[in-house]
Formats: sequence, structure tokens, C-alpha cells
Amino acid sequence: MPRATLDVVDLKILRILRDEGRITNVALAERVGISPPPCLRRVRALEESGYIHGYHAELDPDLIGYEVTAFCHVGLISQAESDLRAFEALVRSWANVRECHMLMGEDDFILKVMAPSVDELNAFIISHLTSAPNVKNVKTAICIRRSDRKPSVPVPMA
Repeated sequence: MPRATLDVVDLKILRILRDEGRITNVALAERVGISPPPCLRRVRALEESGYIHGYHAELDPDLIGYEVTAFCHVGLISQAESDLRAFEALVRSWANVRECHMLMGEDDFILKVMAPSVDELNAFIISHLTSAPNVKNVKTAICIRRSDRKPSVPVPMA
């Protein structure tokens, strides 16, 4: 359960960890102006409260061989809750779908899909996405260039 309020130190901790997840506790404590033991207690409390879900490394998709990023807008035949959950479960099984968001509006979902090539993206769309149960239509936009990417979510300055 999230803590009721975050103070200025908590917000600083969240901003720094969002941008520099590998920072040591000692360096983090110094940056936020408290000693290491209470800093570690605050980080643990933020983790336990659900503010911090985990830590990860940001990988370069081109160097790993994923040169194509696409956004697939998906419309479903049925929007019954059981059908929405079934689609979400299926999407979680596809490793090249990196994000899935349910939408309000014309489309039901938008998926961020990564593939080594346009041909492999097309193969995925045909063999998995458009042939999936309950899928009515798919509109795909291929990303030409990523202009900006900010990690995680904005954290208020307090």
C-alpha cells in the first residue's frame, strides 16, 4: 500500500533512482542530504510501498539486433472483460511486444512491438497479431526515429 504522502527527500530519492538506478546508497544519501542508514530505510520503504517496482538496465535495441519499432493499434471484436483479459494474457506471452496499453476511443489497445527487420515485424503481425482470437483489426505505424525517451514517470519537484 502506498504511503500517504511523500516528502521532499522521498521525491529526490525517486528522481535520482529513476535516472541513476545503479547509484550506491552512500552516493544517494549524500545527494539527498541525509546519512546512509536512513536513506536505505527510505528506499526500502518506497520499494515496499510500491513506488519502486524494480531496477533494470536500458539496452540498445540496434546493437542487440532489434532495428524496427512499431506501434500497433488493435481493435477487438468484443470488449467484454474476460475477452480483454484473454487478449492481455496472450500479449504477455509475445516477447517482442514491449508495451501494451488499453485505450479509450477508437482502438482498444496499442502495442509497442520490436523486431529485427520489417519482414520479421510483418511475419509477427500476420502469424500472431491479426490471427489472434477476438482481433478485429490492426493498424501499424513503423517508427522512423526516436526523438526522445525519458525513463519511467515524471516525479514532482515538491
